[in-house]
Amino acid sequence: MTTTSPSGATASSAPQQGPGLRRAVSGRLLFLFILGDVLGAGVYALVGEMAGTAGGFVWLAFLVALLMALLTAGSYAELVTKYPHAGGSAVFAERAYRSPLVAFLVGFAMLAAGVVSAAGLALAFAGDYLGALLELPAVPTALVFLALVALLNARGVKESLRANMVMTAIEVSGLLVVVVVGFLVLGRGDGDLSRLVETPAGTGAAAAVLATALVAFYSFVGFETSANMAEEVEDVSRVYPRALFGSLAVAGLVYLLVGAVAPAVVAPADLADSSAPLLEVVRAFGSVPDALFSLIALIAVANGALLTMIMASRLAYGMAERGLLPSPLSRVLPQRRTPWVAIVVTTLVAMVLAATGELIDLASTVVLLLLFVFLSTNVAVLVLRKDRVDHEHFRVPAVVPVLAIVSCLVLLNQQEASHWALAGGLLAVGVVLHLLTRRKAATPLPGGSRTDR
Repeated sequence: MTTTSPSGATASSAPQQGPGLRRAVSGRLLFLFILGDVLGAGVYALVGEMAGTAGGFVWLAFLVALLMALLTAGSYAELVTKYPHAGGSAVFAERAYRSPLVAFLVGFAMLAAGVVSAAGLALAFAGDYLGALLELPAVPTALVFLALVALLNARGVKESLRANMVMTAIEVSGLLVVVVVGFLVLGRGDGDLSRLVETPAGTGAAAAVLATALVAFYSFVGFETSANMAEEVEDVSRVYPRALFGSLAVAGLVYLLVGAVAPAVVAPADLADSSAPLLEVVRAFGSVPDALFSLIALIAVANGALLTMIMASRLAYGMAERGLLPSPLSRVLPQRRTPWVAIVVTTLVAMVLAATGELIDLASTVVLLLLFVFLSTNVAVLVLRKDRVDHEHFRVPAVVPVLAIVSCLVLLNQQEASHWALAGGLLAVGVVLHLLTRRKAATPLPGGSRTDR
């Protein structure tokens, strides 16, 4: 696919390597990075919640959510290859709308989504997967878990894409175990395939699937963070779309298989009653130790929470460094050089949410916050169509972002009032902090100058 420069010359096949970040991320590493970000924590905890609303149609809810995710991924593929620089959705918003406040809201929505997600993952960690190993009260355990994550974060966790490969292998192995044992259970005559087309009493199939797609969508989020790696990807215009769509396709296939075998092996009502639904599937087989599978699930959830809090704290730090949030959030430990104030604040907020919220509500709020980010990105693709760049880049038909916008609006319409209240409250706090920070920066100092960070 070729674009032309404003002068009419044919664009080069890739953006030129400048003095910025080194382009050292191959397509294989990027594929595994995105796959590791998408797969794992959500599906381990939320299949039961999905079965409670969709019955046996969990697999169809995953399929609908996958199609919706692929639409928005198309917008990311175009914008990342068109503007291959670190920054992601907030940078796209700033370029498209020329509004610092809109760009701030997009960035803060991602920050808030990360904190809310970590709170939900803490509750998932403290649920029945841990219960298979230790009997501990859920909320206090979730709070201790978040504190330990904060300590690791403050110490200075040095992850790399190769370390992510190991964690991804562990997460995928657990899901493949579920699929294999599920087929073995069905092969020996146990389970009931007819449950795959049953819904809870009094609920139509279409309504059940659409409502459940909101939760299923949570299992696919994470691909958007790959936009921040654009500046480090080799031959980004060719590699990024392949890695993005390939990883989502693989994740979608795994989720479809899990969504099919789980309600066929274990009755949806029983899945809904458990905070470790995939463990119930493994137990139906009978030959895999509970402790082993629970450990795999806990690793997946813990890794997801740690990566999420690292992202949230660094995002808060970066926004403070740019004068968008209060300056204390940019303070770092002298030796470790980690943003300790941002870590403390984001952890405390996550603790409050874990102590007062439910997993399903927190997951839905994460989706709500990210839907605003996705709406911004999908609209930005259309706004920036008139902007020409001097290199080849991926381009989707205009109908794709339009359909993506529609899909986001459909999912927003499925949100409950309590989710809107929580998301709106978090964004309102962000706006207040932002305005106070800007006001302080504009306050005249003695001598007539202004504060300037």
